[in-house]
Amino acid sequence: MSGESFLSYCIMLALGVLCVSFLLTVVRILRGPTLPDRVLGLDMLVAVAIGFIAVLGIKTGFSFHVDIAISLGLVGFLATVAFARFIMSRKADPDLPSPRTKAARTEPER
Repeated sequence: MSGESFLSYCIMLALGVLCVSFLLTVVRILRGPTLPDRVLGLDMLVAVAIGFIAVLGIKTGFSFHVDIAISLGLVGFLATVAFARFIMSRKADPDLPSPRTKAARTEPER
């Protein structure tokens, strides 16, 4: 087995593993019972996308894929921090109604 065919095999294997992890992450986002589960799933999607970009950069040999992956990593990190601050501010503010009390108030009285 030559080095070129081994690299091609490894790239296909890596893309397959990334596809499976992408699908499992989407399932976690859709079925996540809480908001932090969904935020963690979105962060994982960013990591999987960076993996896709890295593997495609190795496959094509272009170096600008690295710049795109770094930019996506920075944006993904900032989005995760923003979501975390949003979740923490919702828990810290006692004046915000919980979803259950809001639903209870909107039900018509009989």
